[in-house]
Amino acid sequence: MQALRLYAGPKARQHIEQHGLRPQDVGTVPAAAGGPKGLILGPLDRFIFGHWLTQSAQPVHLVGASIGAWRMATACLQGTASALERLERDYIAQHIALPSGQKRATAAQISRHFRGNLQAFFGGRVGEVLQHPRYQLHVVASRGRRLLAGDGPWRTPLGYLGAFMANAVHRRALGGWLERVVFSTPVADPVSRADAMLPFETADLRTRQAPLREDNFMDALQASCSIPFMLQPVQGIAGAPPGPYWDGGITDYHLHLRYRSNPAAPLVLYPHFQQAVVPGWLDKSWKRRHRSSPALDHMVVIAPDPAWVKTLPNGKLPDRSDFTHYGQDINSRQRVWSGATAAAAQLADEFAQWLERPDLSRIEAL
Repeated sequence: MQALRLYAGPKARQHIEQHGLRPQDVGTVPAAAGGPKGLILGPLDRFIFGHWLTQSAQPVHLVGASIGAWRMATACLQGTASALERLERDYIAQHIALPSGQKRATAAQISRHFRGNLQAFFGGRVGEVLQHPRYQLHVVASRGRRLLAGDGPWRTPLGYLGAFMANAVHRRALGGWLERVVFSTPVADPVSRADAMLPFETADLRTRQAPLREDNFMDALQASCSIPFMLQPVQGIAGAPPGPYWDGGITDYHLHLRYRSNPAAPLVLYPHFQQAVVPGWLDKSWKRRHRSSPALDHMVVIAPDPAWVKTLPNGKLPDRSDFTHYGQDINSRQRVWSGATAAAAQLADEFAQWLERPDLSRIEAL
């Protein structure tokens, strides 16, 4: 059974028909939120960043939210393939030891544990990310406004109810409750880089940009991964507007953004765990917002075939429900997740084979 499916927007397909899919044509790589689902993309990440993109020299924007931000930050480390392997290994092995009698970890416990994991992973290596010679990293987080400008046992639930209702009316209305804040690394070569701005337009949602620096890297990355009610929001991020910051997936679940076209490297290459590119986490229920749009015209999505996904352990991708399902049975959860990531090597193998012998008939409409 084939594991990989390829989808492309109309302009991306036209470009591939004329030039093929070449590493030098990639100007942006997005990485979605989605927690453990991102594990299935580990082998693809290692092939793309550890081998394929190294055959080119153009600047590339890496845009990530939540686990996607961690993946893209890891892609900026030296020894990329081994760093991505460690990310997969550490993510699968994560576990919070609970005191006797406690059944579930609190948001404070999870936040402390997560901060320790970030420090262990990136400690002493942040400079490698900030000073990467080719990649400019953009970490997406969601900053609270109105009731969500503070965190509390009543403010946060009521604030997210308001955000949900506003978003149901119109996605742009979500900006009254949550704004997108993008933490961006410095441009490696400002003289030759005319694309120092964000690699996407921001008319869809209230947006701010802040510098990603040594003194706020851990906070920004933790904020991008801070799922409401599961982790505490991150407060007081240096160099950024004040307020609480939550998971970047709330505003930008799958980064359905109007990407700016760069004639020198026009393609947006998107390793994703599904075909649909959902705008925000609060749009999960609004199926009409899951369709493609002209914003994705230059995008190529590389994703697992849903039929192949059913052959994985439990017939699905790893996801956050596994934490509850397996509870303290850590070995079983780790065995299932490791089985899924081992099977995902087929995705990378098939993509490499397709690049050697491109078959345009396999490219489906996004």
